[in-house]
Amino acid sequence: MTTSLTSQRHAVADPAEAIELCFEKGWTDGLPVVPPTEARVRAMLEAADLEPQQEIAFITNRQVAVTAEKVAINAVMAGCRAEYMPVVVAAVEGIADPRWGYHGPATSTGGAGVLIIVNGPLAQRLDFNSGDNLFGPGWRANATVGRAVRLIMRNVIGTLPGKLDRGTIGHPGKYTYTIAENEADSPWTPLHVERGCRPEQSAVTVMAALAPHQFYNQLASTAAGVLTTLCDAMRFPGQVGQPNYCVVLAGEHMRTIAGEGWSKADIRKFVFENSTNSVAHFKRTGRMPGAVKPGDESTQRPLVMTPDDILVVAAGGRAGSFSCYIPGWASRTSSQAVTVVIKHGRR
Repeated sequence: MTTSLTSQRHAVADPAEAIELCFEKGWTDGLPVVPPTEARVRAMLEAADLEPQQEIAFITNRQVAVTAEKVAINAVMAGCRAEYMPVVVAAVEGIADPRWGYHGPATSTGGAGVLIIVNGPLAQRLDFNSGDNLFGPGWRANATVGRAVRLIMRNVIGTLPGKLDRGTIGHPGKYTYTIAENEADSPWTPLHVERGCRPEQSAVTVMAALAPHQFYNQLASTAAGVLTTLCDAMRFPGQVGQPNYCVVLAGEHMRTIAGEGWSKADIRKFVFENSTNSVAHFKRTGRMPGAVKPGDESTQRPLVMTPDDILVVAAGGRAGSFSCYIPGWASRTSSQAVTVVIKHGRR
């Protein structure tokens, strides 16, 4: 790679001074970052076979072109290994897709994070966690890929808290929010294949997402029993008509549901039909405007528009009767989950 890097250089005495400079310049997420030296940035670009000035994405509402060089710089700062670069690139392509609708979830007071779900052979090869402590600390790939995307949003696209990021509450997933599907143990079709990819491809699915909500059921020995508990927990959303929900089924629940021969399509249908609530309830609890009218008690509203808007992912520890659901942000017209194939080589 002979093309010059065009980003501004800063002379520092040592790595400690470089880290402090990043804090002073407002380039961090509040945690220390890895100083992005030219050698590290070039290694990141070479791992994805990208020229520095290649455009990875264009954020229409910001009129910002995101180049490979800027992605590489922030991936270094996040602590990524060079081989993670294609995954970061695919995630950036996803949030730039008009269907994801960058301006809304990135700016809204609703405080969405970028949930990144990694599928395919690359997930296992790069050691993305799909098991114990799924959303917790301990895995470099999960932590740094999600962090890199957030740093790119901050440092390249200008999504700064209190300015173009107006989240009222936010949640810790805005630091990093990356998981992989447990395809090795799953009895079901992987998420990326359900969404149009080939099994041998690797892909990321990005979703504008609120925090995960854990539910517990140790008593049920049937698929309907487990999913009834899930639906009861899901029936009381913060807002009505979200674009997607993600249901993450961990080992014990996965085995119970699959043991009865249920597919992901069966799960989606059951959850869609059994997580509705009445218009009257939504009005009484301030989730819909207006007074309760005749017919509102019997008129049911689903959480999402269709069963296919529910993403079902097999992931989490093998032990423990816990799984979770993740609400989406806003409405289908504002943001939809997007799946992007992870590419290698020049664009």
